[in-house]
Amino acid sequence: MSTNLDYLDPALLPLEDKVKAYLEAEKDFKQAELEAINLPAEQAQQAAAALQFEQRPAAGSFSQHTEQVQQQLQNLREELDLMRQEIIRMLPARDEWVKVNLGYGPSRVGAFRVADAADTYELRVIH
Repeated sequence: MSTNLDYLDPALLPLEDKVKAYLEAEKDFKQAELEAINLPAEQAQQAAAALQFEQRPAAGSFSQHTEQVQQQLQNLREELDLMRQEIIRMLPARDEWVKVNLGYGPSRVGAFRVADAADTYELRVIH
């Protein structure tokens, strides 16, 4: 019979640390996505301000920043995919929840089979 204290198992500490890092990386990714979405609006505002003062923006300054943001977004996406796969490999079971301590009581993490794909699992975290 399992208890609610199973999440305090010291063997789960590496998994907990990895899930915490994953959640932080996911937050960074969402912020980068918002920046990428807002980038065209910011560029239009900068261009309008430059026109108002009859100045031209430096050649290539907008596209370079756009490329940097897109590259950062791609890097974060790849990092998230790697972390997701590492967490799935660390889980003791598939298609069931594992209780972990993410700092505010028992949370749950699990790898669940995707309905359309035979050997594909998706990571789910409840915190």
